[in-house]
Amino acid sequence: MRGFLLATTPAPDTEPRLSAILTAIGDQQADLMNILHAVQAEFGFISEKSMRAIAKALNLTAAEVHGVVTFYHDFKTAPSGTHVLRLCRAEACKSMGADHLAAEVASALGIGFGETTADGAVTLEEVFCLGLCALAPAGDLDGKQYARLSSERVALLAGKVRA
Repeated sequence: MRGFLLATTPAPDTEPRLSAILTAIGDQQADLMNILHAVQAEFGFISEKSMRAIAKALNLTAAEVHGVVTFYHDFKTAPSGTHVLRLCRAEACKSMGADHLAAEVASALGIGFGETTADGAVTLEEVFCLGLCALAPAGDLDGKQYARLSSERVALLAGKVRA
């Protein structure tokens, strides 16, 4: 994958923090989602090592925890870039040129959806509705929504975060 930052092993100082999360939330299988959300909030992603530790603490297999993490697109298995650009891929946005826009953005950044630029500046993600259907195509940069996106507007946004 072009430009993708791969990080499956957390820094050594994460083990006490992960242990504290597990202790605070609980050790029941029903606690899995709360634990995963807490781990992601703490570290920004859920590493393979964290998944194995969570599985052990909850008496689950690593595959079961991995399956939950990868099923929900909001969980990350690698750190995101400094900035996250999300482009809507739902029907309303597609009908207004979102596919063409996404292809241009991916080409300009040199990455695909779910990837991060080699410099770690931008992660490109797809989302399936931002609630701006009447103002399509829409996107989100670092939590701020943008409507009626064009190639020029996205280039301006990307230029700001890459500068």
